Amino acid sequence: MSIQPDSGRELIPRPEQTPDALRAALAVVDPGRLDEMQTRKDEAFTKAVEWQSLSPVQSWVLTWARDIEIARRPDLSARCARAKSNLENEDPAIAQEALRELSAVLDEAMRAVRG
Repeated sequence: MSIQPDSGRELIPRPEQTPDALRAALAVVDPGRLDEMQTRKDEAFTKAVEWQSLSPVQSWVLTWARDIEIARRPDLSARCARAKSNLENEDPAIAQEALRELSAVLDEAMRAVRG
């Protein structure tokens, strides 16, 4: 794992963008998603072989790096959870604001992992 945390509030340092490092990080911050991660990894590698392209694997790495970034940072995790809980609110304005907030969280996490 990297030793370059964004701030003093991370649960763990940001992991390197390798399958093993991402899996180890997920095991700490969100172990309930390990099976999902493996399934998506298998799908990405299958597509990579079929397409003769590394893009599915690169996409898998970025997606999981982003999701781990959210899970390892309590501030982003709380914002994400609040936004998700309001996505299906009866009030369209609340649901739309939740969608904007969720998009902002995902964008912030992706910017962080792309460095």
